[in-house]
Amino acid sequence: MEVKNCKECGRLFNWMNGPKICPACVKKVEDKFQEVKEYVRNNKGASLEQISEDNDVAIKQIKQWVREERLVFAEDSMVGIDCELCGKMIRTGKYCNECKDKVQNNLATGIKQKPKVEPKKPVKDNPRMRFLDK
Repeated sequence: MEVKNCKECGRLFNWMNGPKICPACVKKVEDKFQEVKEYVRNNKGASLEQISEDNDVAIKQIKQWVREERLVFAEDSMVGIDCELCGKMIRTGKYCNECKDKVQNNLATGIKQKPKVEPKKPVKDNPRMRFLDK
């Protein structure tokens, strides 16, 4: 267990893993998440900027919750984030469905392919070192 300074408030706390923020700040972030989640549920047409302003949360934080698939925008909502591969607008996660399929197929084919094995060099009958006469 390490003692670290919280990135949010600067207080010392015992850090084991995860974000480097103290438990009090983790609780504040979680409370903000619940507030934003309820706001999005009640205001389906709100833009990211409006959600950010009305709830006093950074747009970056909202996008992080969407990428973590903790926050999902409704299908009829005009709000979304960009797919990390192709840039298409998505409602949650990191990738659109097409890019997810591509990534899964690439992983599947990579697992199925056998690694190339180079043929062994032939072993000479006499492995002693030889010197050339001048």
